Amino acid sequence: MEKDDYRDYGGFGSGRGYDNNYKKIPGRRPVTDYGTSMVQWIRNRRPAGYGGGLLEAERPSWSYIVDAHDSAIRAAVYSHSEEWLISADHEGVVKFWQTNFNNVREVQAHSEAIRDLAFSPNDEKYVTACDDATLKIYNFAADKAESTLTGHNWEVKTADWHPSKGLLVSGSKDHQVKLWDPRNGRCLTTLHGHKNTISKTSFEPHRGVLLATCAREQTARIFDLRMMRDVCLLKGHEKDISTLTWHPIHHNLLSTGGSEGCIYHYLLDEPNTPPGAPTTISPYDSPDPANTAAQTIYPAHKVQHAHDFAVWSLCWHPLGHVLASGSNDRVTRFWTRPRPGEVDIFKDKYHIGEAAAEAQGTFDRRGGRRELRDQEEQEMEDEEDGLVDQTMPARSALPGLPGLAQPSDQRSNFVPLPDMLPPFPMIPPPPPNFAAMDQSRFASLMADGKIMVPPPPVPGTALPPPPPNFDFSKLPPEILAKFPGGVPPASLIPPLPLPPHTSGMAIPPPPIPGMNGLSGLLPGMLPTGLPGMDADSNSAKRRIPLPSQQDSLKEEQRRGNYRSAR
Repeated sequence: MEKDDYRDYGGFGSGRGYDNNYKKIPGRRPVTDYGTSMVQWIRNRRPAGYGGGLLEAERPSWSYIVDAHDSAIRAAVYSHSEEWLISADHEGVVKFWQTNFNNVREVQAHSEAIRDLAFSPNDEKYVTACDDATLKIYNFAADKAESTLTGHNWEVKTADWHPSKGLLVSGSKDHQVKLWDPRNGRCLTTLHGHKNTISKTSFEPHRGVLLATCAREQTARIFDLRMMRDVCLLKGHEKDISTLTWHPIHHNLLSTGGSEGCIYHYLLDEPNTPPGAPTTISPYDSPDPANTAAQTIYPAHKVQHAHDFAVWSLCWHPLGHVLASGSNDRVTRFWTRPRPGEVDIFKDKYHIGEAAAEAQGTFDRRGGRRELRDQEEQEMEDEEDGLVDQTMPARSALPGLPGLAQPSDQRSNFVPLPDMLPPFPMIPPPPPNFAAMDQSRFASLMADGKIMVPPPPVPGTALPPPPPNFDFSKLPPEILAKFPGGVPPASLIPPLPLPPHTSGMAIPPPPIPGMNGLSGLLPGMLPTGLPGMDADSNSAKRRIPLPSQQDSLKEEQRRGNYRSAR
């Protein structure tokens, strides 16, 4: 589905007034969200024993959505108890689903595409309409086909079960509407009122005395089952009518969808005859109902540009305040009545088109791009806020520590608290006793990098003596290559570890003999004025370059690892 699938409330009106970021959209009205109040009413506040069963239940989690079928789904219907869902696909397979979308059963009902499904009033049976020109009645509990209805001369496109009686209706590509007795599979009568493929048949859900049919032509018809004839002829569509639906509360309201993407609403007790059209009389008001022609009814309201392509399905909310429409443009829209006093709603792009709405100032073609830009800006702000939230608090530092920011003017007399100081003096460990080492142990420490080559010592500084009788000429050539000129100095010292950070304080290490004043630097920092740094740089915060992978591999090979190339 597209981006604004759930934004086009307005049905008789237009889109909602806020975007996904709860920002006001210019030119759009705010719409009341019935979701929260409806859920609370269904769960907690609905009186026990009021009316029949519950109107609806809470929707399952999106994680229960699965790949339902291996081919295109052509029909789906809930049982009257709302405990089961059955769906049919293009290969003739029917699947049973629980409310959590758990697939319980699979039935190969037909060998061709199933176009429609319908449950019996007590949910014990269901009927399938197929492209093989037949209808089949299945026992839902026993999962067994009870009867096959034959009589249509072409593909059966639609079927419906009477809401209270043992009566079936079907519509076919042979332009015929047939009524069936589901107990013996006998065709009771055939209604000839259309001149094209029947696209939808539906019984009126309240009293059940009316039958609505539409075909791939510009008209729909209302039949009275008591007289077995059409009493209303619905006109107004300029192209084929693809679907229709009855209102769940008002039995005189019928909605239709056309192949040009429009949605029309008809009131069966109000003809709404346009100027210049002939006025007709209802058969109910005629002294000769059997011979009076059907009354022509025109739409009470039009949503001329509801979708870009054909409207394939329509369905009212059980409360009757929202109409859902599905179209071939891969968009699902939800429509509701406008608020009292809102007149601009009938001048939006869904009623008069994008060009006319833009001319009147009720639609902006750049609105979609502007809304997308606003969403991107909001996402960037949210990301920045998230980065700020994840930022660690600044660590305190002692004044005069090189490479770190100095305290602000307000805290120039900053004195660290006792709990911020380390619990004991950070005294570096003494250097190892080289005299107690043999030459092999000393060479292994050199190879592992645990003994580093210091710069020339400062005059007057005492260094630990080298091991006695140590022959530096016997060291491996790769170790001797580390010394300037290939000649080792008079003494070697091990590296001293830096003290850890305690209580958020960076404690400088003590001076290291022979380091020429490089003490007090944190790892990864170099002082200013060294080779390779900018002369005009005032910051001493520089990272030491990491060793290359090739050098690391050679070092591992010298240690005896990864000798063979991979």
